[in-house]
Amino acid sequence: MYVNSTIEKAVIKDAEILTEIKKKTFDEEARKWLSNQDGVVDFNIQPPGYASIEMTKYMIEELEYFKIKYYEKVIGGIIVTVTGKSFGRIDRIFVEPNYQGKGIGSQVINLIEEQFPNVRTWDLETSRRQVNNHHFYEKMGYKTTFMTDDEYYYIKRKANFLSKENVVEEKNISNVQYENCNMEKTECYQVNLEGCSFTNSNLMNTNISNCNLSYSKFRNINLRHSLFADLNLSHSKMKFVTLGGVSFIDTNLGVEEQPISFERCDLQGSKISNSNLKNLEIIDSDLSGMKIDNIAVKDLLDAYYQMNEKK
Repeated sequence: MYVNSTIEKAVIKDAEILTEIKKKTFDEEARKWLSNQDGVVDFNIQPPGYASIEMTKYMIEELEYFKIKYYEKVIGGIIVTVTGKSFGRIDRIFVEPNYQGKGIGSQVINLIEEQFPNVRTWDLETSRRQVNNHHFYEKMGYKTTFMTDDEYYYIKRKANFLSKENVVEEKNISNVQYENCNMEKTECYQVNLEGCSFTNSNLMNTNISNCNLSYSKFRNINLRHSLFADLNLSHSKMKFVTLGGVSFIDTNLGVEEQPISFERCDLQGSKISNSNLKNLEIIDSDLSGMKIDNIAVKDLLDAYYQMNEKK
């Protein structure tokens, strides 16, 4: 069946309509698969920030975000992350409910593969509950790599890929030491680097995505002009860190809502705006020059103490 759908790189002005369609699509998926499961949170069905225009803008700016058009009407989107030359990940794909079942999703997957002809391995994950997704991805040539109680992980390796002369696959090279080696533009996919050490090395312009770095340590590292986005840093510690010029945007405390602690930190001249500061405590700190809604905190405290003295 011929389907007249196309993909086109999204731009910032598309953020509002794409967020609206994404919210409508994922909310419908939640109604379908989670309606009888009170209290269940499934981030594959309703991904973090899926209803946020700011999250959409971030993805448009930093990822490969394409809008899906059907007879020139925007009816969905597909977001992919391409690492290096050869490895791609489908982060999200959504089609407005009224346009599903027309073969649009299948055509979009094919269009994305054509868009990145050098990518030889694609992967993705989807909810265990979305049985229709399992059938769809398997129809598109994806194979299940493993599954958990919540997720299915899929991979698709393009057959007869020509540019594999430098590929090392399924080799055990653990406990090897590399010294004074040129590994420029090396690409790693599904590699186990647990317990590895990197020191006195140039990792400038390194691209790390969709990796498990739990319990890792980063010490004496130059991370100037780096981007940290879409990360889970729960329970992490930062000590003796220089944060001059750093911005925290669209940041939250996660599902557990564990509070952030700042101790012995120099935050002079910092700015907090349009944020939720409920139950925030500031104790034994220098507040000189600090303002809330352009009112000096010192003046507010003086007024408070004077009012208490009169009681």
